[in-house]
Amino acid sequence: MSALHLSDLIRFARHNSPFYRDLYASLPPRVDRLGDLPVIDQREFWAANTLPKSRVLTGPLGEATVFRTGGTTGSPKFSVYTRDEWRTFVTSFGQGLVDAGVRPGHRVADLFYAGELYASFLFVLDSLAHAPVDNVRLPIGGGAPLESTIPTLRDLAAQVLTGTPTTLCRLAEQVVSTGVRLGAVELLLFGGEALFDDQRRLLSAAFPGAEVRSLGYASVDAGLLGRPVPGSDARVHRAFTPYATVEILDDCTGEPVTEPGRPGRVVVTSLFRRLMPIIRYPAGDRAEWTGTGPGHFRILGRAEEGVRVGPVSLHTQDAQDAVAAADTAGRVVGMQLVVRRWEGRDGLVLRLATAPGVACDEASTGRDDLAEAVVRELEAARPLYPDSVRAGFVHPLSVEWARHRDLVVNPRSGKLVRVLDERPTT
Repeated sequence: MSALHLSDLIRFARHNSPFYRDLYASLPPRVDRLGDLPVIDQREFWAANTLPKSRVLTGPLGEATVFRTGGTTGSPKFSVYTRDEWRTFVTSFGQGLVDAGVRPGHRVADLFYAGELYASFLFVLDSLAHAPVDNVRLPIGGGAPLESTIPTLRDLAAQVLTGTPTTLCRLAEQVVSTGVRLGAVELLLFGGEALFDDQRRLLSAAFPGAEVRSLGYASVDAGLLGRPVPGSDARVHRAFTPYATVEILDDCTGEPVTEPGRPGRVVVTSLFRRLMPIIRYPAGDRAEWTGTGPGHFRILGRAEEGVRVGPVSLHTQDAQDAVAAADTAGRVVGMQLVVRRWEGRDGLVLRLATAPGVACDEASTGRDDLAEAVVRELEAARPLYPDSVRAGFVHPLSVEWARHRDLVVNPRSGKLVRVLDERPTT
């Protein structure tokens, strides 16, 4: 399926989609520039895109694959692709896998999650099948027990592992703790989540000879976003031209950012989807142009990923930075923010996972010192928190130790749940 011209896509969406017809009602009859269009409001988009009576779709749901997506709003929604759109999606993404490092003859394990209308397993498997280089596909899945996954990887001499960072880290923890060698593994391709330095340390311990790279940047709701750019920074990608247009918009003004190094939110327009048009759709991430090549951008993390504890707003990146600064010995390999409420006040618990072989019980040497250092770093970055503790608004920050396997994941996608809100609701 060829890419549409922007003006044709806009005209088609206005004519056939009630949602876009209403959204663009005040615009001139002919619009040719993205900047003249409003950015989609996520809540309004998904409120209009309910099945079977979607006001977003441009035609009846007669030939398509239906996937479930959390979008960027948390609760599952439905995203649809026609046969031709899906083929374009996986073919384009498959071309990017060569940039990610897939080579002719590579034996590639697909450790993403399948079922319950989830797309990632099928998407990666089909992208590998449509890649421009021959490869051997191993459809293991992220839900398979590690006790059977590891022998399969060893017996079939898997060279490339694909999965979410959380899935790859759980596998790595099991490899290290059992002493198994998967010596054929030379490339780890992650997707679906950000990869942090603490996780890299665990992956390096389990697969010392393997490179860690981005599989690519895409989502089932937004579609194609970015193909990997070979280099040392796995966060850098470039748009899937001509099938997608990526914009970075200023957080405050909403104006397009053009200069390198200035962060903003990612907005995407898909030029190959007609049944469910995606035009100036917020991808839910923040990024910046790098200036290192045409259309190269660096992903900076989720736009809204964080939590509010009493009067204090914290981002997961704040906690990641605090751990990185305090943990000079590299003992921490994973983290979750857990919010609880007791005695009439909120409290934040940093659940930190230690590497295999590192004790995490009360007698662990240096455990308390590391916990205190992490808390100091986070309080220095967010002084409103200790101020709120002194004012009696929130409980003091605390640290809870765990293993990586104890961290809570989404049972459907296998992705780490970065923030657990355990406060009772009514």
